[in-house]
Amino acid sequence: KALRALRLEDLRISKAYIKTFLGPPHGIQVERDKLNKYGRAFLGCTIKPKLGLSAKNYGRACYECLRGGLDFTKDDENVNSQPFMRWRDRFGFVTEAMYKSQAETGEIKGHYLNATAGNSENMLYRAQ
Repeated sequence: KALRALRLEDLRISKAYIKTFLGPPHGIQVERDKLNKYGRAFLGCTIKPKLGLSAKNYGRACYECLRGGLDFTKDDENVNSQPFMRWRDRFGFVTEAMYKSQAETGEIKGHYLNATAGNSENMLYRAQ
């Protein structure tokens, strides 16, 4: 049965985790520096539909969003490497879209690719 509403009422985090967690590897300032965006909120979106687009059409959607004024686009967490849109193909088309929109707007643009894979070696390869 589908939920109509959900509310988090309590969250407990162990003291050991709190003492050892150093926070994210980098924060908002690093992202601002990478995108050269200061004094305003970032404007970005997750590309939809998350499944069903070819890699080429996915890249085109990224281009249209970035060219239209967004600072960044990102993959939905479910977008991985599907038979109709392989990770390597998506990477190529999204990179092309990013560079093309940067050249046309004169602004630095970004895309956050989902690097999850079937094993840690492939995830590390994608992340690099």
